Amino acid sequence: MPNVITLQANDGSTVQFTDEMIGQGVMKDVYFSPDKSYAVAFFRDRQDAAARERLQMLTSSYFDRIFKQVGGEYWRDLYCWPNKVVEWNGKTGIVMPTYPRQFFFQYGSRNGDFLNIRGKEKEGKWFASAFHQNKNLDPREKGDWFKYFIICINISRAVRRLHAAGLAHSDLSYKNVLIDPCTGKAAIIDIDGLVVPGKFPPDVIGTPDFIAPEVLSTIHLSKKDPNRKLPKIETDRHALAVMIYMYLLRRHPLRGGKINDPGDAQRDEELSMGARALFVEHPSDRSNRPNLKQVKPSYLPWADVDKVPYTICGPYLKELFDRAFMEGLHTPALRPTADEWENALLKSIDLMQPCHNPHCEMKWYVFDNSTAPKCPFCGAPYVGDLPMLNLYYKNPKGQFSFENRRLMVYSNQYLYLWHINRNIIPNEKLTAEQKKPVGYFVLHQGKWVLVNQNMPGLTDVSVPEEKKVIPIGQMIELHDDLRLLFSTEEGGRLAIIQISNK
Repeated sequence: MPNVITLQANDGSTVQFTDEMIGQGVMKDVYFSPDKSYAVAFFRDRQDAAARERLQMLTSSYFDRIFKQVGGEYWRDLYCWPNKVVEWNGKTGIVMPTYPRQFFFQYGSRNGDFLNIRGKEKEGKWFASAFHQNKNLDPREKGDWFKYFIICINISRAVRRLHAAGLAHSDLSYKNVLIDPCTGKAAIIDIDGLVVPGKFPPDVIGTPDFIAPEVLSTIHLSKKDPNRKLPKIETDRHALAVMIYMYLLRRHPLRGGKINDPGDAQRDEELSMGARALFVEHPSDRSNRPNLKQVKPSYLPWADVDKVPYTICGPYLKELFDRAFMEGLHTPALRPTADEWENALLKSIDLMQPCHNPHCEMKWYVFDNSTAPKCPFCGAPYVGDLPMLNLYYKNPKGQFSFENRRLMVYSNQYLYLWHINRNIIPNEKLTAEQKKPVGYFVLHQGKWVLVNQNMPGLTDVSVPEEKKVIPIGQMIELHDDLRLLFSTEEGGRLAIIQISNK
């Protein structure tokens, strides 16, 4: 039977753990508390005074800044944040909550879990690879495309909060993020290496695939050299963009067919991911397109950027991918922020449609603004009339202007406060009341209708002289050029209905 060790933490509380190691990371050995409600991880190497000070601040002032503000409970699901520091046998350790159950594989891999991953953590690397998705994962673990958008929103939101606190993760990658495609949940782990600019420098340069080009291209310089680039918020932005691209498209945005140094594999890696990094889907420089003759079938169709281009993610994400992997690839200041990714993903979800093919693996796709939409994954065409809401807002002159935002309609699609009022933002600050739907769409007797659940001001203003209020509990049929004023309150939107695929 393992022994129970009892320690006093830096905050004066009692910490217990069993002396049976349950896991090892690159830098730490991990033990469970007796009831497995938390884990204690000890650094194998002695931590110097600066490292111990960082851990003290992470578990006190920075912890309070994130979790002890209004709405702080929201973030507990998005981070595995250390909350105490302990010392044992000359080693420094941190105490952190155990991962929720959804972040452990329930079924594991195919064919009787031949990879032996059942019960192990759902590191993001398993889901960002076409090979693992096509060959290794049990279908019940894989989720659908919609869930990956939710995952990316959660990761973006968590990174945005870190950056707002002046912190950088420094090693943001699919190894340090746990995800669950069945629920759309995500949690950032390995928080103990956070970078505080000007105070706590990074311990590592990052994980291959996610290291920013400027870090790799200056890796030969001394850390004291002012020209050496080290992880910070801007490098997190690169890693975040790579992660989103990989989760949605199951390939790396920079790993293509171009060889930059055929005689030295290490040098080729440093150039291809560093100074000569090039987007695999660059529209004018196609030299780094994947060489499909060298691509194994298990990586298809995702490795084929012509069959599965990044444009299938929709216009909002295309714009950010362009900025991340072309304009900002070698100019860090131009990279999209986590906040921009979060907003673009939210707007993209409003463009999604369920695929009509019940056997489609991805089950969802982003509307491509065509008159005859079809699923880009299985090719199934959309059947029937397809309504969409073009959203308008009142500008300072009192006129309604198009907001470059749309909402696609499908059966049982809900309408929320953030759809009808542009001053309501769907983020961690939403109250429970604001999260409730205010309306829904349904195909009723062959016609699309909107049912008013809780919009007191919903009005048909198609004919200005004949405004018609749609009372709560009533419905209105959708037709081309129908104009619905959702609310007369500040920020209230106008929707103009457009019917596609007629």
